[in-house]
Amino acid sequence: MTAEREVWREALGVVLATSAYGISFGALAVAAGLDVWQTCVLSLLMFTGGSQFAFVGVFTAGGLAALPSAIASAALLGVRNVAYGMRMSPVVGGGPVRRALAAHFTIDESTAVAIAQDDPRLRRVGFWVTGVGIFLGWNLTTLVGALVGDVLGDPKAWGLDAAAAAAFLALLWPRLRQRQAVAVGIAAAVIAAALTPFLLPGLPVLVAALVAIVVGWFNWLGTPRPAGAGEGEGTA
Repeated sequence: MTAEREVWREALGVVLATSAYGISFGALAVAAGLDVWQTCVLSLLMFTGGSQFAFVGVFTAGGLAALPSAIASAALLGVRNVAYGMRMSPVVGGGPVRRALAAHFTIDESTAVAIAQDDPRLRRVGFWVTGVGIFLGWNLTTLVGALVGDVLGDPKAWGLDAAAAAAFLALLWPRLRQRQAVAVGIAAAVIAAALTPFLLPGLPVLVAALVAIVVGWFNWLGTPRPAGAGEGEGTA
């Protein structure tokens, strides 16, 4: 039970940090021209913070004329959730109904908390507590941000724009114990930062993700694999 309580504590910490970020989205969406109901429906149905901010950012810059670009940018940034879904499918288990339900809660944070656990059962706990908790908290704070956006002022002044990043750093830091993990983190961050001014929202993240794939494939800076490892796997 101690391990499960630790997972709950970790998950709820991420829920609180990410939910606070929802106030920022609600305020920015209303400032961009969406009404309160449109803002809330966007959070309910899209429910992926990066895509939502990308949508609002492009919409703010171009108005209705930029709506197709806003949708395309949000969809592009949401592509990463497909990879998360493939990773989480064996963790969630169950039948089609459970997997379909889990798809809506498969986001950066729920995936990160789940894969941070070693035990399969604790991975499921981390996934569901984080995913459902953030869904409830995010939609509540989206409503609050949309209602009090004018009173709140610039969300950055409250540090809400950094809440999600801080939560991710807290999850990532304990896992940086090997040279390979450190190298992947640094290289991905540098690539994403360098490409951000030149590519559409979402592309820098996807390109940076290729770093992890390439490093993992060739096992650079990792523990040498035993001779013949992987041979014959997947055969009947």
